[in-house]
Amino acid sequence: MQTPHTGRPARSAAGEPTAAGSGTGSGRLVSREGKGAEADRPTAWLWIQMLLDSVSWVAAMGVAMVLRYELSIQFINVPSLLIVCLIAVASQLAVGFSFALYRGRYSYGSFDEGKLLIVVTLIVTAILQIVLLVAGNAIGVPRSVALIAFPFAALFMAAFRYLKRMYQESTSKPQADAQRVVVYGAGQSGTFIVQRMMQDPDSEYLPVALLDDDPGKKHLRISSVSVLGTIADAPNVLAQTRSSILLVAQSNASAKLMQRVSDIVAGTNTRVMTVPPVRNMLTGSGTSVDIRDISLEDLIGRTPVDIDAPGIADYITGKRILVTGAGGSIGSELCRQLLAFDPAELMMLDRDETNLQATQISITGRGLLDGQDTVLADIRDGENLARLFEQRRPEVVFHAAALKHVSLLETYPDEAWKTNVLGTLNVLEAARGAGVGVFVNVSTDKAANPTTTLGHSKRVAEKLTAWMAQETGKRYASVRFGNVFGSRGSMLPLFTEQIRQGGPITVTDENATRYFMTIPEACQLVVQAGAIASGGEVLILDMGEPVRILDVARRLRTLSGQEGIEIVITGLRPGEKLHEELIGLGESDARPYHPKISHARADALDPVNLDRHTWKLRGGMTATGTIPVVKQSTQPALTQFHGARKTGEAGQATAQEPAGDEDRADSTGTSHQGQAS
Repeated sequence: MQTPHTGRPARSAAGEPTAAGSGTGSGRLVSREGKGAEADRPTAWLWIQMLLDSVSWVAAMGVAMVLRYELSIQFINVPSLLIVCLIAVASQLAVGFSFALYRGRYSYGSFDEGKLLIVVTLIVTAILQIVLLVAGNAIGVPRSVALIAFPFAALFMAAFRYLKRMYQESTSKPQADAQRVVVYGAGQSGTFIVQRMMQDPDSEYLPVALLDDDPGKKHLRISSVSVLGTIADAPNVLAQTRSSILLVAQSNASAKLMQRVSDIVAGTNTRVMTVPPVRNMLTGSGTSVDIRDISLEDLIGRTPVDIDAPGIADYITGKRILVTGAGGSIGSELCRQLLAFDPAELMMLDRDETNLQATQISITGRGLLDGQDTVLADIRDGENLARLFEQRRPEVVFHAAALKHVSLLETYPDEAWKTNVLGTLNVLEAARGAGVGVFVNVSTDKAANPTTTLGHSKRVAEKLTAWMAQETGKRYASVRFGNVFGSRGSMLPLFTEQIRQGGPITVTDENATRYFMTIPEACQLVVQAGAIASGGEVLILDMGEPVRILDVARRLRTLSGQEGIEIVITGLRPGEKLHEELIGLGESDARPYHPKISHARADALDPVNLDRHTWKLRGGMTATGTIPVVKQSTQPALTQFHGARKTGEAGQATAQEPAGDEDRADSTGTSHQGQAS
């Protein structure tokens, strides 16, 4: 990977390539403090430090004698003074070793070392004072000399250490070719980041100025970096310091603040980046801090979800749980969240072995795939599913497996039928045979007044779930929500990849809007829905206010510092809505249990009445049989590319496609596009 603007490889402080963040780029700062700190300190400097401390005591005693005799040096008994100096040096070394002052335990010039230095100096002064009280008159050295020498000895020793620290900091700054950064926020996070940057010679970022809205920090300096104004002064400060990056270093910066920053730097070709909260820095490995580009979540923002933990624990704790589509974005996050409620067993089912392994690694740190927690199966194989459910006897099922890419399913509607309709029916039948008590079908906002193959197939899945609820009398329900941040194929990675490729950014319609939520938030509400759902219901998650896609594209372009990238309007694709809906015609918006979850009744559909041909005609799909009719594409054909495009972090070439409908962005738990879980 290469960093924008410089083209040089992004490297950590240890010289290793850094991992990419979720945005168009990321960096990493590596702290040089920690378990290797003591080994890094040369032993020679510890001997030099002992020598300098000895010289400090000799100089301090000489100054004390001169001051004691009011600059009349003819009264000084030099041999006696040398004896006292030897006692001071010996005491300093002995006490210093016993208190580990000369063992490299503390950072040079740190407050901890300063406190210890004062303690050691006081003890040495006490020893000298006792010696002079006993033998001072006999050897011709005034008894007050030790007390006079104390502040000078402490000052000289501290000065040597401070000079050493200044030398270290001057040689550990980032190199001259580092990217100049203006840091917004001179609080805890800003201080932490600036200090780490300034202590890392291999850092790809060099802080040159600070911004803060607190008037009390107007003249503050952190590691020689000054506060030059407030965020309103950002354009001037960026131009003055010749910086191309603005780093927002504020804990839990709100979406409103991020939008304000975006508006202020608009037109300056400034790349806006951010850092994780300090608590995340300190609770991580303790050696690195990731700097990342502003993400869509930062711009739009989502409020934390309040969940009923006791209610969830009641139906999860001690139960056998099965999750289909466990290798997908939603399915994998569901698995991670369900484990927090101590289920008796968690079975992760998916067709894709690679993504199944990735989910296992994210939970356990191991990916051997040799235990009963991973199940390789295809929901299209009803016979195998029934046998599996009969053997494993799950008590709660979360059905997140599905095909979900709108354009692909428009071309191949039969695949949507096989997976989203018949596959769901297979899981429902297997669940009924095994006596599953709670069944949660993960649906999509496209099932509300459906206009696409995906929407029609998921709407049928909701109706089948409602029918099975009637048949079993148990809590079989569906949960419907819209697009989620960070899932594969969604708008965020698409836009950031298009920006990384140099554009253009493709948007279907300038007025298109969509609902968004984060993957953890969506999964929290899915788990919550399982606790409050009644059989046959469709629970609709509150997605907040819809967001205009064009606004998101413009903000991401601005924050990437590449405002010259073109935004191309491609037009809505077949069946695509201008504004997505969550609640269909005739469905209620009642929220009796949770303020973010609406309850509606789904029409039951007996599987006996399932007919693919009727379904396709009702959905406006051409009855093509097994031969798909491929429509005109909105993107260039592969044969127009004579060479591979730039590869992403995973080493795979990426293609551009219009954005505006996120194709559900794997929010139904699909493992791979074009495959059924």
